[in-house]
Amino acid sequence: MKTKITLLLMALLVGFNTSYAQQDEECMNNLSIFDSYAKNKKYDEAYESWMKVRTKCPQFNRAIYVRGEKILEHKIKNSSGEEKMSFVKDLMKLNTEYNQYFAAKHPTGKMLDDIAQMSYEHRKELGYSNQELYDMFDKAFKEDLKNFKSPKGLYTYFSLAVDLFDAGKMSAQDLFDKYDDVNDKIEAEVGQLSEKLNKLIQKEEAGTALTKKENSRKRSYESYLKAYDKISGSVDTKIGNRATCEVLIPLYQKDFQQNKNDAKWLQRAMNKMYSKDCTDDPMFIKVVQQKNSIEPNADTAYYLGVLKEKEGKTSEAEQYYKQSMDLQTDPLKKWKLVYRLAEKNRKKGSYGKARQLYREALKLNPSNGNPHLRIAGMYASSANNCGSDVFNKRAVYWLAASEARKAGRVDGRLKKAAAQTAASYSAKAPDKSMIFSKGNSGQTIKIGCWIGGSVRVP
Repeated sequence: MKTKITLLLMALLVGFNTSYAQQDEECMNNLSIFDSYAKNKKYDEAYESWMKVRTKCPQFNRAIYVRGEKILEHKIKNSSGEEKMSFVKDLMKLNTEYNQYFAAKHPTGKMLDDIAQMSYEHRKELGYSNQELYDMFDKAFKEDLKNFKSPKGLYTYFSLAVDLFDAGKMSAQDLFDKYDDVNDKIEAEVGQLSEKLNKLIQKEEAGTALTKKENSRKRSYESYLKAYDKISGSVDTKIGNRATCEVLIPLYQKDFQQNKNDAKWLQRAMNKMYSKDCTDDPMFIKVVQQKNSIEPNADTAYYLGVLKEKEGKTSEAEQYYKQSMDLQTDPLKKWKLVYRLAEKNRKKGSYGKARQLYREALKLNPSNGNPHLRIAGMYASSANNCGSDVFNKRAVYWLAASEARKAGRVDGRLKKAAAQTAASYSAKAPDKSMIFSKGNSGQTIKIGCWIGGSVRVP
């Protein structure tokens, strides 16, 4: 029995990056007891021995905090009133202790964000105002931005900013600045996750199977990307009509003179006006031209292209769009630019050019499957124009379905949508009776017009 306990403790010590400074026999025995109970979700039974180790040997083992969080969450879920709030406060305290003794595993930004989120969820019982809650998140954002990365926390932080603005306690400019700050953080996190995920997707596409650990990481990256996608849309919805052209233009007109040499202000102003479709206003032109004069970049080149296109100067617009792509060196930012241009071409019916750009986007960011769905959609909408007879026209849907399935293969976030889309297209393709009548099962059909591909008859 002693041997088994010793082996268990050795596994715990290795697994949770232990400090040996405060080891003693009592702590080791209680660690073994509470860890065994917690692993089997017997949290009430684990509580007493866990508290003994936590109190006497707080630096002894990281399991105190990893398992302790589960124990206290169980207590919170299964209690009420003052007892429940005592466990809530203790969980906040546990977060502080975790950061104190194992900062590398529980950094300041995460600790402050976790405490702020708990305070927000129990704000009525704890009596916190929106300003106090906002200040908690703001502290995490300012003191350790690198480790303040919870999608839920970022959304709550911005939501509180909107509440303060609506209550007249935050200016419009401060709200828009916070909107940009949060979006910049989301973009940075999405960029890092996408880079990691792209490496795994490229490995899979090359025909190499992922290891068990790599598959686990892939699921984690996809899960976080899905969460960031969701809150990015929620942040845009939250700001809503607080950032219409009618609100933005007068604000930028008022502040332009004092910020005309501030590249960051100009960048954010033109980005916001573009995203809110304020590009017809003279203020947009003024901001873009000023930004281009002091700090030209890929964005200013793109916006100049937009302006030229509005003037009907298509060839000049194309030159600016090309310049924009040439200037952009960051692969993921370039992906956004190329995807944006692909969308413009798709919407105006330039399917061949759009497909070329979508494929370029896939090379830049292979883990985002949306270009596959867009290409599939263009194939499907062209079916009636790309075949010599009814059979060949409907055969285009096989090609569309195949392209749609690719989206689900490379992008876990799109698996369901891709499968549904592929099934919808497959249902429109020739059925078994049509194939039998045609007598061409197993043959390859060439698809004409802009598609220029081929598909094998099943």
